[in-house]
Amino acid sequence: MELVLGSSSPYRQAQLKTLGYAFNTEAPNIDEAAQRSEAPLELVTRLAGEKARLTAQRNPSAVVIGADQVAVVGTSILGKPLTVARAIEQLSRLSGERVDFLSAICVIEPIGRTHSHVEKTKVSFRDLETETIEQYVSLDQPLDCAGGFRSEGLGVHLVEHVESADPSAIIGLPLIALSKILRTVGIDPLRN
Repeated sequence: MELVLGSSSPYRQAQLKTLGYAFNTEAPNIDEAAQRSEAPLELVTRLAGEKARLTAQRNPSAVVIGADQVAVVGTSILGKPLTVARAIEQLSRLSGERVDFLSAICVIEPIGRTHSHVEKTKVSFRDLETETIEQYVSLDQPLDCAGGFRSEGLGVHLVEHVESADPSAIIGLPLIALSKILRTVGIDPLRN
């Protein structure tokens, strides 16, 4: 059965590769802006679903994965900063805070059945000096990561504590839930 990851994220691609999945990728290119009064959970679930649906329309015989992640601090939703200035601004906001990273997946089968899951990872950031933030952004270039933070890189130096039922979720794909869903649809690299 063909598997397609509806994402241009090199981090999500690397995650799937480490688990032995054979897959293709396609960038769904959607508008990731929050809709008016959209709660973080609604936003991340909607974006993962839209990415999966758009990719499934172009790949009707494939099992398709859509994914998205946002960082939530207080009532603020932080997505990808895209620029150095915004990454510095976002990390300054995260300094000394407990932040929830919501990682959503949506899997669509060729028959149209949909499976969704959202994993929350709680990250406690240490108090960060501006110089530390600027150096981190310069070295790690986390411009395409929610909140301007990459846990799998130098970002580990910015945190004091991480709490999650699935340690892979902070990178962008909650692999425990995803592998369970894929097994239910007949994709299991340990059996195929």
